[in-house]
Amino acid sequence: MQLSDEQISQFESDGYLFFPDLFSQEEIARLNGELPTIFAQRREENVREKENDVVRSAFAVHTYNEIFGRMARHPRLLCPVIQILDGPVYMHQFKINAKAAFGGDVWQWHQDFGTWTREDLMPEPRAMNISVFLDEVNEFNGPLMLIPQSHKQGNLQAGHDVTTTSYPLWTLNNQTVTNLAEQGGIVAPKGPAGSALLFHCNLVHSSPGNISPWNRNIIYLSLCHIENHIRRFKRPDWIAQRNFEPIEPLSDDCLQT
Repeated sequence: MQLSDEQISQFESDGYLFFPDLFSQEEIARLNGELPTIFAQRREENVREKENDVVRSAFAVHTYNEIFGRMARHPRLLCPVIQILDGPVYMHQFKINAKAAFGGDVWQWHQDFGTWTREDLMPEPRAMNISVFLDEVNEFNGPLMLIPQSHKQGNLQAGHDVTTTSYPLWTLNNQTVTNLAEQGGIVAPKGPAGSALLFHCNLVHSSPGNISPWNRNIIYLSLCHIENHIRRFKRPDWIAQRNFEPIEPLSDDCLQT
């Protein structure tokens, strides 16, 4: 998949692009069929919620599950990122962020690059996320909230929150978020399972808790230009990967064969 000049211009302006129905329901069903087994495993890569035993994030699933390994090399995800970053990319992080029905906790307002550069010494924001909805995302089940154009503010001052949730995060204070929202507003892309969202690593985002009766599982590929690889290795490699070899995309039908 190649982006048009108009799409690239929109990404540069807003910091994100949304693609409804990028994957078919058959492709999504193959991925979802693996989730019960993945979430049931008692492994360190499965970070669980602070207040219950449900999975919050399943990291590095692509390293041990074949179908998610294919998803990590899918051309519909890789090619737009390679195009925007203007060169080959490696997988800095792969995860499934799960917001279980009645139990998925909040993600505070943050920038991903803020964590990547502070924790992993990623030199520049030559990285981005592309995510795929494994469930329908609606206004009730904890949609991702974005502040358009906030990526233009650079790496903002942040505090290290190690108490609010089960996963530590470099978060922004309320006044910073208020100022940014007054300038760019807040959007929450919603759509059916199979939709995809691509966003800049400096785009400010968060998500509320999920007290609805519907799960909200989303795959995230955090891709980085190979020349911009991390320089510090204090976090486990299943959170911040060490393999800086460029990813070679598979064929477009790799989830179906």
